Amino acid sequence: MYTNILIPVAFEEGRDVEGAVTVARTLAATGAHITFLHVMEQMPVYATEFVPVDMMAQSKDKVGARLSELAETLEGARTAVTEGPTGRGITTWAEENGADCIIIASHRPVMSDLLLGSTAAWVVRHAQCAVHVIR
Repeated sequence: MYTNILIPVAFEEGRDVEGAVTVARTLAATGAHITFLHVMEQMPVYATEFVPVDMMAQSKDKVGARLSELAETLEGARTAVTEGPTGRGITTWAEENGADCIIIASHRPVMSDLLLGSTAAWVVRHAQCAVHVIR
């Protein structure tokens, strides 16, 4: 049983967040902390001049609201939003916050994943704690 579970959330088709929540419920010890985390990729500097100044703040607020909706499905769940490269953001957050388990949803791999690596594969290779991949 785990006491500090991290569920990274990507708001895109094919990510099984509900499956991750089900696994978290199964693996969580009594009184466990479960955190829904979204990592916002940083915008390339060359593109920032073409985007409204407050767009990132608005996006972060919208992501926070969607995460809060998810957190309402689990008693005592919390949310976090961070910025940076997705895989590194997940593993860094997990290490800095003492997560003992990451439950990450993955899509079916395609050829580019085999050549470049997917976020879930990166997390599996670099996390300092247990990782459960949901498909």
